[in-house]
Amino acid sequence: MDENAPLTEGVYYILVSLYEPRHGYGIMQYVSELSNGRVELGPGTIYGAIKTLVKRKWIVPIDEGDRKKEYVITDAGKLTVEKEMKRLHELYHNGLLITKGEK
Repeated sequence: MDENAPLTEGVYYILVSLYEPRHGYGIMQYVSELSNGRVELGPGTIYGAIKTLVKRKWIVPIDEGDRKKEYVITDAGKLTVEKEMKRLHELYHNGLLITKGEK
């Protein structure tokens, strides 16, 4: 995963879901709810992505003792989400201009 490359939809939703601490299964449920069931992330996808996102320091685990391991987004992760939102906004805006014949 190139740090400057666009995020996959799954990674984007995982990061957004971690603005509040959640464990893997909680992420899966939240993403499904947020996307109205359109995006369904499986355990392999979630845990593979979590490993990569921790390595990139975009999320960190929260030590909760005996509870399931929860994760939360870092400032670097929030910056990544903001960059992706700007990129998506640009795509949307330019698409509108072109489809309305303004460019």
